[in-house]
Amino acid sequence: MSAVNIATPINAPFQATVKIERWTVLQLLVTSICFLINMIDGMDVMIMSYVAPALAHDWAMGPENLGVIFSAGLGGMMIGCLLIAPLADLAGRRPLILASLTIMTIGMIASGFASTITVLFIARFLVGIGIGAVLASMAAITAEYAPEHHRSFAVGFVQGGYPLGAVLTGLASVWAIPAFGWRNVLLGVGIGSCVILPFAFFTLPESLDYLLKRQPKAALRKINRILGRLGQSEIMTLPPKAPHHGLNPGVDKLFREDMWVSTLLLWCAIVAGFMVLYFIISWIPKLAIEAGLDTSNAIIAGSIYNIGACAGTTGMGWLTTRFKLQYLTPVFMILAAVFLVVFGSVSMPVSILLGVAFLIGMTLQGGFNSFYPLAASLYPAEIRSTGIGWAVGVGRGGAILGPLLGGYLLSIHMPLPTLFTIYAAPLLVAGALGFVVARIHNR
Repeated sequence: MSAVNIATPINAPFQATVKIERWTVLQLLVTSICFLINMIDGMDVMIMSYVAPALAHDWAMGPENLGVIFSAGLGGMMIGCLLIAPLADLAGRRPLILASLTIMTIGMIASGFASTITVLFIARFLVGIGIGAVLASMAAITAEYAPEHHRSFAVGFVQGGYPLGAVLTGLASVWAIPAFGWRNVLLGVGIGSCVILPFAFFTLPESLDYLLKRQPKAALRKINRILGRLGQSEIMTLPPKAPHHGLNPGVDKLFREDMWVSTLLLWCAIVAGFMVLYFIISWIPKLAIEAGLDTSNAIIAGSIYNIGACAGTTGMGWLTTRFKLQYLTPVFMILAAVFLVVFGSVSMPVSILLGVAFLIGMTLQGGFNSFYPLAASLYPAEIRSTGIGWAVGVGRGGAILGPLLGGYLLSIHMPLPTLFTIYAAPLLVAGALGFVVARIHNR
């Protein structure tokens, strides 16, 4: 293992160069904390779809008001990704992760106590801001601490926490909502966030890349403390400080001469992927019923989809240690497109249909989540959170468009084979664009 390179030229991409061949306790802690926070994200997002029937019954709410509540979270995510996430490149990964987790916790607990649609809207908006802000920093800090050979695996593994949280929430909600009521279920998820917060506070380190580049107060002492936990040699002095550009979080750097094409292609790929992903997440129970399942099996299909999503995300991370993203991304996206068309076009027994739902989750979520390690490896450390945050934030436009378009097509009774064929097309586009971006940068 080599120590940190402190001779990095000031005009070169500035990053720590700790070379560690095997996992250390600290690196496992960072990855585990980010995985747990991502689980909470999955719970926070999906819980509203599970409590919606009980909420609508208690408050006599129609679909239009439920739609407003659902949109509050998505709107907050977009704000968090675009405006809050880039601040991690100015203030540090650790404080932004802790602040985002705090905002999510407050929003979830406030959701459980909400007595009006307005209060619930604000609470869900806060939850969305926290989720949107934290996603980029978790991917960035995981990529920075993971051993180089396992970097893509670590980022992919962390993303697997999201569907796992969704699965656990769905399974728990089946008995918890009738037994304890929707308010207590929302409070329970908020308490879960609250439990993770002090654990993250006392164990999550700051990014070495950030400390070396920004050099905040006591940076050298903090760096050497982290190096000690990594089993590395201490450094005696800090490297030359990188130029500081005021409050500009680096959005303009995403469009510098060697980066702007990749940035635009990555954004288009994520928009296309989000469009299909949130269409499936929002409508899979309804789509499963349209495909021939009864209501109970349709709910099971939703859970099986998320189990497949967890398997696909983790599997993608493992595959990235053996194959390049430029090949994995299009293969997963093509397979997802094929399984979508099969799901909507072929008459099958229930067991096989549920199996196809699993395969859709595995390939769609696994393929889409490959964009996180791709973005983390695409951007240098000084703009990594900005790059990931803006990519995901812009992509949220697809997350909003996908369910809306799906709802319209279902309302005009679009034949299921045609509907799924329409949504297979963006997956092919996303896979092709991901291939081009990864190939440009040899990922």
